[in-house]
Amino acid sequence: MSPAPSSDRLSDFEVVTVTGISRFYGRRRALSKVSLECRTGTMTGLFGPNGAGKSTLLGILSTVIQPSQGVVRYGKRPADEWGDVLRARVGVLGHDLFLYGDLTARENLEFFGRLHGITRITARTDEALSAARLTDRAGDRVAAFSRGLRQRLALERALIHDPRLVLLDEPFTGLDDASTGLLTERLRALRTSGAIIVMATHDFDTADGLVDQAVCLENGRLAPIAAGEGRLRERYRRALDEGLPR
Repeated sequence: MSPAPSSDRLSDFEVVTVTGISRFYGRRRALSKVSLECRTGTMTGLFGPNGAGKSTLLGILSTVIQPSQGVVRYGKRPADEWGDVLRARVGVLGHDLFLYGDLTARENLEFFGRLHGITRITARTDEALSAARLTDRAGDRVAAFSRGLRQRLALERALIHDPRLVLLDEPFTGLDDASTGLLTERLRALRTSGAIIVMATHDFDTADGLVDQAVCLENGRLAPIAAGEGRLRERYRRALDEGLPR
């Protein structure tokens, strides 16, 4: 008899598959029959105008929003078969950074680490501060941080529990060149470590060469952005010109 799979194995997955997802708010269609596959060690870029459905798709992937139609599978199982354990495998960085300004950088990370039940909290916090290049600011209150420093700390807050699936909503907004470079470096390392990264962004220049696959959303409909010659922005425009599926 083969050994039973470990609990760690049962709570992990190597692919996220979106099949025929639609989401309606009354008569308004936020997403329409969206299908997508994202695998471990890859970064998927979501592109499209404001209101195209990018944030809604990220919300569905995080399980915060329920689809009106279709299914998302994490490995072979949909979200309702995973239960609460699934959210322990997902990390989210959105427009709200979920940081407490009156707490120090270290206190913020320790707080969220404890929420996730991390036992070696001091060591894990030290690792996160080092990854964010904030070791020398560990004792400073977050209220005094610049946007770039808060963004770097918030990313480590989202990663403190080593999630398999990482969802990013406009992570480069408001960052200077130095902070953008540090965040890009961190995302590359995260992808190499085996995370599944899905990122919504308007920053074509930064995403060019960073994402492994790119898709565009417009009016809730999705189409792949073809790989090949030309800059990502140019290929995105061609995808829109060719028209998205009805």
